[in-house]
Amino acid sequence: MFIEVLVEGGSDVPIVKEILTRRFNLRENIDFKIHPHQGKGDLPASVYSQVDPRNRSLLHQLPAKLRGYSHLSSDYCIIILVDADNDDCIELKRKLVDLHQRLHSQPPCVLFRIAIEEIESWFIADIKAVKAAYPHAKIQKIEGIPPDAVVGAWEHLADTLGRKIEECNGSDKLEWSKKISPHLDLNDPKSTSLFFFIQGVQRLFQSHENQQ
Repeated sequence: MFIEVLVEGGSDVPIVKEILTRRFNLRENIDFKIHPHQGKGDLPASVYSQVDPRNRSLLHQLPAKLRGYSHLSSDYCIIILVDADNDDCIELKRKLVDLHQRLHSQPPCVLFRIAIEEIESWFIADIKAVKAAYPHAKIQKIEGIPPDAVVGAWEHLADTLGRKIEECNGSDKLEWSKKISPHLDLNDPKSTSLFFFIQGVQRLFQSHENQQ
């Protein structure tokens, strides 16, 4: 099975790659490929709305990309990972599933997964991973935060690492992802939404094996 993963941006790539390689022993470009976009964006009014080529956000392009993947065989699966941010995760998931169901031509296998609140939530939930990546981090600043709490995860991570929030940008988030991801506990994830992402991938392989 080959997996195409659609994510919001470059900082999502290291963690997804880490999960697929370390947890599932997959090989990039042989077993999977990750496609970063330019932010989350918004779903278009219609699944058949014309795509604005200047808008490279994930949700804006999603209907067109799913239509484009509809020709793939059953040996392919599409995973869409999107941040909940301040959206209600149940409602967001419902909208994504509804979008997929309204397409006349659909990919054979699609998995929607939501990071609550954002990818950085997966990091601050795993204090040992943050400490391993950044030994001098002020861990006490995130110790009392419940996993997947909507608290402004990346801002809390920045503060923990001694960074001024107003000076942080995408390159900082990419650095954090590259450094922390290798230390995350992927067998006993501290974040529930990370657990569901891993569980979803596991089920894809189990389902694919049962169809062989």
